[in-house]
Amino acid sequence: MISIEEYLKNPCGTLSIPYWKAKRISLPDGMKIVHDSEFCADELNNYSDERYFRLLHNMRNVETAEAAGFILKTAETGDFSAIAEIINASYDDIKTDAAAVERLTETPVYDGNLWLIAAEEKSGRTAACAMADFDPEARELIIEWVQVLPEYRRRGIGRFLVNELLRRAKEKADFATVSGRAESKSKPEMLYRACGFGGNDVWHIMRKK
Repeated sequence: MISIEEYLKNPCGTLSIPYWKAKRISLPDGMKIVHDSEFCADELNNYSDERYFRLLHNMRNVETAEAAGFILKTAETGDFSAIAEIINASYDDIKTDAAAVERLTETPVYDGNLWLIAAEEKSGRTAACAMADFDPEARELIIEWVQVLPEYRRRGIGRFLVNELLRRAKEKADFATVSGRAESKSKPEMLYRACGFGGNDVWHIMRKK
């Protein structure tokens, strides 16, 4: 395991996951994670491969974004079912529930101020959610989930959420990181780059066939 000093020199290029997770997680048998700079295509004979981007924001030049007709609020316990429904509607291969969402609040990096709900201003209907963590050891804002229901996409809500997370954390975080599937149909990388994230680090999650 690398030191915190090594991680902070190059967070996205040193580890595929945030430092706090790397200290606690062991890879299962048959899995390995390889940075793109060390990836060898010949290994695809024995491994499946899923590519993930990992981007960094230096917490400078945080925009003030809005989405017409939508408001943001800090998520509460009563919103956990709605959050689970949004996540389930956003993925074909991920299913969760309110209990699983609540368990995320038990991690050492949970920060309730960094869990957000976006709702229609007139109807109050929940349209999107965002969840981020804060690691005080690394002074890192970690964006974990930003999901917008399909019928509300392309209306600026995702950018609204991401910029609000950055705004809320900028006085205590030295940097922010985010990762996601490189081949995702919803192209989340474009959203984060539009919000000031940068970098070219790609990690290969490889599972033995």
